Amino acid sequence: MRHTPQRPGPPTGWRRRLLRLPIHLFRAGLGPLFGGRLLLLIHTGRKSGRSQEVVLEVVARDPARATWTIASGFGPDAQWYRNLRRTPQATIQPGRRYRAVTARFPTPEEGGGIMVEYARRHPRAARTLCRFMGFPVDGSTAAYRAAGERIPFVRLEADDRY
Repeated sequence: MRHTPQRPGPPTGWRRRLLRLPIHLFRAGLGPLFGGRLLLLIHTGRKSGRSQEVVLEVVARDPARATWTIASGFGPDAQWYRNLRRTPQATIQPGRRYRAVTARFPTPEEGGGIMVEYARRHPRAARTLCRFMGFPVDGSTAAYRAAGERIPFVRLEADDRY
């Protein structure tokens, strides 16, 4: 029988304000302070049609192909994830510059590989992410692969729009 994780709900109150603080740092041109580990995602709201912003952790980056991979820690119900599913064209600010991107959604098998690589590079962060999402991991490659197959990942591919 497969473990069904109990994902936490989105933060509210002061926790939400604290988690949104990096948005203001990116707006002030201080994105490079995060050393490439975070990016600002500017996307279109699926209901409002208005611009929305969220700061997310980069779990993988491929400079040669100009791609950034992010994970939805709140699962497929996260607002930004649902918005990208509806309108995959977005803009990111990984440092000081903006890039037009298109969201692609890796298969569960690709997600497993992404998580294994992320766990190799950032073992503590990978354990924390899995624990946060309710996935039991024992540090093995198989456990990270199984968790990664159930985590919704998004690959942001740079466009030539500007």
